[in-house]
Amino acid sequence: MDWNTPYDLTDAQVAAYQRDGNILLENVLPAQYIPPYHAAIVETVAERNKETRKLADRDTYGKAFLQTTNLWEYNEVVKEYVMAKRFAGIATGLMRVDKVRLYHDQALFKEAGGGITPWHQDQHYWPLATDKTITMWMTLADIDAAMGTLQFASGSHLEGYLGDIPISDESEAQLRAFVESRGFKLQQADSMTAGSATFHSGWTLHSAPPNTSDHIRPAMTVIYYANGARVSELDNKNRVTDRDHWLPGTEPGDLAATPMNPVLG
Repeated sequence: MDWNTPYDLTDAQVAAYQRDGNILLENVLPAQYIPPYHAAIVETVAERNKETRKLADRDTYGKAFLQTTNLWEYNEVVKEYVMAKRFAGIATGLMRVDKVRLYHDQALFKEAGGGITPWHQDQHYWPLATDKTITMWMTLADIDAAMGTLQFASGSHLEGYLGDIPISDESEAQLRAFVESRGFKLQQADSMTAGSATFHSGWTLHSAPPNTSDHIRPAMTVIYYANGARVSELDNKNRVTDRDHWLPGTEPGDLAATPMNPVLG
């Protein structure tokens, strides 16, 4: 099978994603392709991540994961991974759009002993005036829930933007209470094999438990949005920062389209 062979999404899987705002898919990256991409991502994280503090010296966000962004700009093997038509095709199919653009990639390595990832909405950070956004979250090794598989509040994407609530102890308390009060169904994989991935909407509330194992959780993400989307109002400081990094030179109302956001899929 060629690396860019389309993934065979079923109508039932698309319907489940539209209903829940999240889905787990197996074999997104076939096993025989994992080693070189895993190695390239680990190498680039080691080169680019600047976190040197001990876990005990970090705040809740800092303990959640080592976050390294836009690896594709620094490593040609990672670029091949991030630009894969197979991944982008899944994003277009699940969102029922014709084409997607790359927003950015990020490695999220939860260290052994790493803390919780508080409840949050990804799109709090994204200056994108569309509901058609999606994150692929792939594990590059076999993992289980004790290492920090994502937990989703299924159906919460239908609530839209819940306000200026960045990842923090406050978001954990406030959004956990919201999830419990609304009675959303919680979905979390007990285990994931290397190359499997979850896909979730930018509005889907999600969190992750601490990594209580002795091994790092090597997750790689790629974020997509529908081609034709426009830049939203810059109504919180994180959206200003994101605009400057991922949509440079744009203003609210402009097409969300720069050389950093190629059309994929």
